[in-house]
Amino acid sequence: MIEKIDAKAMAQLFADARTHTTWQDKPVDMALLEAIWTDAAMGPTSANCMPARIIFVQSVQGKARLKPCLAADNVEKTMSAPVTAIIAHDLEFYEKLPTLFPHTDARSWFTGDDALIESTAFRNATLQGAYLIMAARAHGLDCGPMSGFDPDKVDAEFFADKPVQSNFLCNLGYGTPDGLHPRGPRLSFAEACSVA
Repeated sequence: MIEKIDAKAMAQLFADARTHTTWQDKPVDMALLEAIWTDAAMGPTSANCMPARIIFVQSVQGKARLKPCLAADNVEKTMSAPVTAIIAHDLEFYEKLPTLFPHTDARSWFTGDDALIESTAFRNATLQGAYLIMAARAHGLDCGPMSGFDPDKVDAEFFADKPVQSNFLCNLGYGTPDGLHPRGPRLSFAEACSVA
């Protein structure tokens, strides 16, 4: 039986977690990135399709390639982050379904249906990006997810000649409290939810 995690773990994932924009000068180990992906990959996607494709940008050269793609307000926070994850989706994800969902011919559900491919890839890779954030927090990293970039430039620079499109960016590292705004309000259950 699954048991509720303790309040400290819940706070680390949700209540105490913030969107960071400033970072300690402390690298993120490749083994940690691999562990984060391994945990995030366990999150559910429809038909186990796993369309997310992630590039962890951390080298000087990678940052130089990413910098011209960023909105002006996002340059400093991204260049100073130890790692920036480009969360993207593969529009040919269905080619891996014979391996990922072998008990039926799920590949045939998508072949030739561009609208279904696009909506499935985008929806499920977005979920996987959220799982990545939660896994990073669980492993002790701070996150700074953001839009504010030119996806066409990112795609041309990092996914040229691949059927992959970027969705959002997420800076990863060990955040500092500098620049944190007071936590914004959240909608209540009554404001955002209903029961049918």
